[in-house]
Amino acid sequence: MNAVLTPATLDRPLIDAAFLANPYPTYRALREAGPIHWSEEFFGGAWLLTRHADVAQLLKDPRFSAQRTGAWVNDREDARGELADFQRLFARALLFLDEPDHPRIRKVMNAGFHPAVIQQLAPHIAQTVTHLLDQVANLDSFDFIEAVARPLPVRVITMLMGIENPQQHDFMTWSDDLATFIGTPQPTREQARRAQSSLLAMSRYLETLLARKRQTPGDDLTSRLVQAEAAGEIHGSAELLAQCAMLLFAGHETTRHLLGSGLQTLLAHPEQWQRLQQEPALLPGAVRELLRFDSPVQYTGRRVTTDLVLHGQQLRRGDLVLPLIGAANRDPARYAQPDTLDITRNDGPSLSFGSGPHVCIGAAITRMEAEMVFGQLLKRWPDLRLADAEPRWIRNPLYRGLEALPLTHAA
Repeated sequence: MNAVLTPATLDRPLIDAAFLANPYPTYRALREAGPIHWSEEFFGGAWLLTRHADVAQLLKDPRFSAQRTGAWVNDREDARGELADFQRLFARALLFLDEPDHPRIRKVMNAGFHPAVIQQLAPHIAQTVTHLLDQVANLDSFDFIEAVARPLPVRVITMLMGIENPQQHDFMTWSDDLATFIGTPQPTREQARRAQSSLLAMSRYLETLLARKRQTPGDDLTSRLVQAEAAGEIHGSAELLAQCAMLLFAGHETTRHLLGSGLQTLLAHPEQWQRLQQEPALLPGAVRELLRFDSPVQYTGRRVTTDLVLHGQQLRRGDLVLPLIGAANRDPARYAQPDTLDITRNDGPSLSFGSGPHVCIGAAITRMEAEMVFGQLLKRWPDLRLADAEPRWIRNPLYRGLEALPLTHAA
């Protein structure tokens, strides 16, 4: 982006092919032009926050509400009422709740992501990674997204939830339809319909699963949620279904993009790849740096709960605010040389998993998956390389991910 952006109101579209391929020059221009901008491009109008300090503060500020689905789902021509079932479930998901509902449900779900639970899963995750890589071991080239990045997170989240035979269901298709709706700045009625259809199909499957868990509970997250409903900690079947559906979706979407874009970034920086081979103990820090450098989730949303002034701009109750996580993670006021990938960086965590009450509940398991995948790849194929110099990014400004990642290696 070469044009000078004036603070408050943007005079040109942000999202084009160049932005989807590389949003960071645009983010830099936004930060330099001012801390806050108004754009009509997102959901009929939204304030964009560009700087790390503001994004971090907003995510903890109760004046900015996570309850934002009503207008998002219903404010489209001829759609009011048609998407009522979608809104009924969508709005009850943990991601879109405030106090007192959010801490009540979060407390229940935290037990399923306790470090001890995740450590119990670790050998099974490692075995799954090994199995997926074994399937492409004898191929000269393969698509990493199709072979590993898409199937692995589905298998892990279904393992956590006590779902058997996940390959027999359409979890990835359902997830794709929801991601398209959530990640489109101006979703169409057809996109909303497809998202509703997929969410309801997922819910029908989950209703059968929940009925089975009520009869025969196990040592899994779904059984814990069923027991919490029986104890009154989760209020009713719609709230229970919403948590299970969003777990399936969120457990898949973010992780697959970290795996794909993270590996692409490492291989595009061969000196960093070689450094990891020499010092594998750097891998946890490398994953944190990959999250900062190219966050799988580029922004989130909040609604203003009360009139306020921010950086000289009047925000009204009900206004939508989008904290640009991708821009905050490259803020030079927070990170030295932010556009440089440095796997030894040690200047604090990024905002890729959020902050405050809504910090990602599955962050630890996502990092574990990435460390296991990259660790096995480093050992198996130190000569692994990109087969296509031009990354094929998905056309979704919210999620930073790849359509495909062709790789080659010496079998």
